[in-house]
Order: sequence, then C-alpha cells, then structure tokens
Amino acid sequence: MNSITQSLNHSMQEELFKRLVSHCKEYGFIYPSSEVYDGLGGVYDYGPMGAELKNNIKEYWWKAMVQLHENIVGLDSAIFMHPKIWKASGHVDAFNDPLIDNKDSKKRYRADQLIEGEIDKLEAKIEKEVEKARKKFDNFDEALFRGTNPRVVDWAQRADAIAKRLANAMKVNDMADLKALIEELEIADPDTGSRNWTEVRQFNLMFSTQMSNIAGEEGKLYLRPETAQGIFVNFLNVQKTTRQKVPFGIAQIGKAFRNEIVARQFIFRMREFEQMEMQYFIRPGSEMDWYQYWKEKRMAWHRAVTPAQKLRFKDHDNLAHYANAAVDVQFEFPFGFKELEGIHSRTDFDLGNHQALSGKKMQYFDPELNEAYVPYVVETSVGVDRMFLAVLSNALVDETVPDAQGEDSTRTVLRMAPALAPVKCAILPLKANNDELVGKAKAIFSQLKFHFKCQYDDTAGIGKLYRRQDAIGTPYCLTIDFETLENDTVTIRERDSMKQERVPVSRVAEIVRERTDMTRLLEMLA
Repeated sequence: MNSITQSLNHSMQEELFKRLVSHCKEYGFIYPSSEVYDGLGGVYDYGPMGAELKNNIKEYWWKAMVQLHENIVGLDSAIFMHPKIWKASGHVDAFNDPLIDNKDSKKRYRADQLIEGEIDKLEAKIEKEVEKARKKFDNFDEALFRGTNPRVVDWAQRADAIAKRLANAMKVNDMADLKALIEELEIADPDTGSRNWTEVRQFNLMFSTQMSNIAGEEGKLYLRPETAQGIFVNFLNVQKTTRQKVPFGIAQIGKAFRNEIVARQFIFRMREFEQMEMQYFIRPGSEMDWYQYWKEKRMAWHRAVTPAQKLRFKDHDNLAHYANAAVDVQFEFPFGFKELEGIHSRTDFDLGNHQALSGKKMQYFDPELNEAYVPYVVETSVGVDRMFLAVLSNALVDETVPDAQGEDSTRTVLRMAPALAPVKCAILPLKANNDELVGKAKAIFSQLKFHFKCQYDDTAGIGKLYRRQDAIGTPYCLTIDFETLENDTVTIRERDSMKQERVPVSRVAEIVRERTDMTRLLEMLA
C-alpha cells in the first residue's frame, strides 16, 4: 500500500509539473528557444509575462541587497574575461561533473545526482514515517521518535553512510567508487530501469570560444560559468571608488553559462541562465558570524514571498574547493526539495589566488587594525530562473469558485506576491461593443500606465477576462460599466478573494500602487 501511495504521489507531482510547463507557454511566460527549428536543449526564451515577472524578481533582489544596505554596492562585469581568471578560480582544473551513460537507453546522467536520488528516497521514507506517527500519537515527540524507531534509525544511518561515501568520492575524484556505489545501490536508469552503465568519467562544464583570429590556447576564452569572478577581480576598483570599509558587499545580476551534462526539469537546470550574486568582504576570522548572518537574511527574503514550509536549509556534505562552509536554501519543487540558493564561506581563496597568479596585490588596509590583509568572503548566490520557477510552482492553483450564476466552476490562478505580478492592474470594459464604455476604459488605461504595468482587454466577456487575468496573476481588475459613465467610479476586483469594491477613478492609481508596491515586501525584511 505504501508503494502504491508513493507511486500515486509521484504521478500527481509529475502531472503538476507538466501543467506548470504548459501554463508557462500558454500564457506567455516561457517558450522553448528556437522552437521553429525544433528547439535547442536546455535553453528557453522568456515571453511577455515571463520577462515582466523575471524583472520584478530581479528588482526585489537588487533592492533588498543594494537599496537596503548602505555597505553593499552594485556591479555589472563583462561576460568575457581574461582566461587566467578561470585558472586562478580553479574552474579550468576542477569545474567538473561526474558523467555516466546508460548503454541501453543511451541517456547521460550525473553520477552524483543518481546517488543523491537514492538518499532523497530514504529521507522521504523517514518523513513519511514521522508524519504517520505524528497523526497517530498525542503529544508526539519527534526527536525521540527519530532516535528510537528502528526503521527510521536504519534509514537514517543508511542515508548518512551513502552521503559520506559520496562526499569522499567527490572530494578525491574517485570515479571508480562512484560507479561501485551506483552498482551496490542497484540504481537504475530513471526512464527505462536499465542498470547497464558505463564507467564514470569527469566532464568540464565550461563553454569555450576564440577571441578574434588568434589560434590556439592563447586566444581561448570561456563563457563565464559564474558571475562571482567579475566581482573578485574588481574588488579593489570598487572599494577605492566607493570608499567602502570592510565589511562591505558587491552585488551583481548577470548571465552565466554551463555545458550541463543533462539539462532537465524545465528551467531548473539550463545551459544559459542568470544569477543574482553578492560577495561580502570581511575580516579573516569573522566569517562564521557573517555566514550565519547571511543565512538568516536570505531565508527571510525567501519567506517574504514563499511559505516557510516549502523552504529548508541543507548543509553541503561535499564542500567546493573554495569553501570552508556551505549551505543551500532548498525549495520544494514539484520534483522534490532542490537547491534554490547557495550561501558559502569562500575564505580568501579567490582573492588570494588572483593575487598569486596576477602578481597584483588584492589586499585591503584596515585603518582600525592598522594592517593590510586579503579579505575573506561570504557569498550568497541565487538563480533567477530557479527563483522564477519556485514562484510559479508555489503560485499555480486550481480552485473551485462560484460563477456569476452562483454555480461552482474551476479557475486557474497564480497567487503570487502582488509586487512580483507581471501585470498589476487590468482595465476591462463591461461590453466591448459599447463605444462609450470602451472609450472610458481606454482613457483610464492611459492614465494608469504611468504608475504601474497595466493591461487593457476587451476581447471577451467579463467572466472570461477575469479568468485570463487570474491565470497570469494580476492582483486587481477594474471593470468599467455604465455606472462609471454616470459617477466616474469603477469596480475593483481583488484576485485572491475575488471581492469587489466601488471606488472613484481618481483613487485607483493610489489604491493599486499602495497594494502592489515593492516597499511592502522590503519592509518585511527590516
């Protein structure tokens, strides 16, 4: 029975994800890139609604980072950078993923992710057992149950053992042990069930190109795999021109490129993506305090737009070559809890390596200590595209509501934070064939477009127009009716509650702006 229930839940999650992908295309959020040529794997285009939502997410992050912090400033560094930067950062030698192919299906996978999937299955069993016990017993002691229930203890020990072995194999680049672990766990191809695997081998993720007509290694450039290095090599430029004192941060939003072995799960893992990163420069020895500080700050940022139960921290079992501490903020996507943002204590790895390879000092003179040092760094890095997917995954809801006749009907609605919504207000005439109503509605649209993103629509009946706006997440709809012509008032309808109120046209801009303003989100972070 448990396996049947688990299978049904998995099937429901798959259907939810398929519906989300379909919704994105139908309503102009995301299109497959180069679709007229049958697409390009792992690359997507953002449509009219998607571009607006994406820009709003970036604005929310930028204002929370730069506007709310006097000691954090912005940067926009180039995508092309000197190839030695990627040698110093470790990407040329260490930016690899373990690749494995299935001989029968001809499909390619990351070996570490296949193993992590087995750990996820054990953790899911544990959570299910805990939830059953919570419902069964009064005054349930979860910690005691986790520590004494034989099955839960056994699953936890197995998961821990697998995680430690995986972390060690990744740390020492033991591809043979990764293959052995896959065989011991009897991991099968997720699509076909075949266990006929090749050996595990390393695969460098950087795209390379050539500059001008220079041939050979001298002219070789890389498309940046992360935005952080542009911040590090500009550290002294920014510090001197802005007169910042440690601690201070540099924030950047920009494109990055990774030749992913398998780009999958829609926009979760792509070959071209966008990052929102902030590098916080601090005194050596203070990194753990600032690491904890930014963990709390970043979780608060997510919780302002996402339910707390869909978020969690997950410490890294296998630290990157530059880190002495690392944690992920994970979101519960339709395909499970996965990384949304990373917070890393990068020590002085990056600045120190750039100093060594370039021969240029990357030191900060601290007037309070009267000494110079290479600062340590705490990094926060969140994917714009993953945040976009998290917002939509959380917002997409099908619900039963009464229609105009009082009968039950189903509507699809995106319940996202009003400040993030692509369109803040829709202006809808009650009848499209009435010149007076249409003229008045267009006049109101012309007034409101200066205040926020709004949309005029008269291509259907009012009920269908409401449903269209619900499906793109528009928080407020204005209905222009015959009473509007008499007393210059409109009906304003709220998306989530569907409640309507009559307000003067002269107050609409103030009402909608106040209720959808980004300030509401930012004040939650204070």
